[in-house]
Amino acid sequence: MNEFVEPFERLLADASTPQVVRAIEAGSSPDKLWSALDASGFADALVPEAQGGFGLALPQVFGLLRVAGRHVLPVPFGHTLFARSMLAQSSAQVPRGPIAIAARADEENGLIVCPNTPFASVAEWIVAPLRDRWLLLPKSRARSTPSGIEGSLHADLEWESASSASFTSRAAIPWHHAGAVVAAANIAGALERAFEMTLQFANDRVQFGRSIGKFQAIQHQLAVMAENVAAARMAAEMGCDAEAAWPKPLRAAVAKARASEAVALVAPLAHAIHGAIGITAELDLQLYTRRLHDWRADFGSERIWNTFLGRTLLASGEATLDFMRTELLPT
Repeated sequence: MNEFVEPFERLLADASTPQVVRAIEAGSSPDKLWSALDASGFADALVPEAQGGFGLALPQVFGLLRVAGRHVLPVPFGHTLFARSMLAQSSAQVPRGPIAIAARADEENGLIVCPNTPFASVAEWIVAPLRDRWLLLPKSRARSTPSGIEGSLHADLEWESASSASFTSRAAIPWHHAGAVVAAANIAGALERAFEMTLQFANDRVQFGRSIGKFQAIQHQLAVMAENVAAARMAAEMGCDAEAAWPKPLRAAVAKARASEAVALVAPLAHAIHGAIGITAELDLQLYTRRLHDWRADFGSERIWNTFLGRTLLASGEATLDFMRTELLPT
């Protein structure tokens, strides 16, 4: 869908520069960046046209999610897409601020607890999927404690009670799968950019009279990176293959498992090929690899999703190829 992806890419090239990302990670307000996104209308891409949105289906927003990863967009754009879609369908008031989906939500002694929530430090609202219902909670009323490494946008959140919620629903919504496909698509985009940076460095860096990209050992490492970048993108696009706005669970599992596996291979090689400069804070590469490791764990690592897929296959009683053909391959 180039008519959406190309203008979104231009918007983020101006609005989500490395300087902006660094500033927000250091604690600056994301309001200016979010205002630009909200004014563009892209955050309403999954909202039905009758309610003021683009009315797109999930496959049509894959490109937007991937581009958000290419620019390590430091706000929960993908989460907001899904949250606004569901709130609009529920005839609820849709807030204009950024909405993050909690990867985990528990009710403990009357408290609502959302540990290590992605994008929590820059969100205004949190979707908390509890066992029997889901809530939309204002971040302003939460006790927030930063989690993750320096520069992470994750935080542990805690509310005194469910009465803080501005909206409650008992509808069974696959929030965890939505978060997984967002993370997978973001990973795909960030891996692409990390690979491009590494390939450019290998061509520019001269050692012993020639660019290091001409050495066979470096070429092998670049080939491994390219293979995994391509696989992550294909898997993430498969995860977004659905008839409507919400992912199919098994395809979401494949997307997140393969994308997370790629992070474990591509990120270390990117730093290795860059050599000593690759570990410096001044180089933009670390903006990508730090976020990639966050996204790798968000909504389940590759081990979690591969286990889910394996158990589902065994329970189905089907032969592996039949299972893949009927349940996993895009239509």
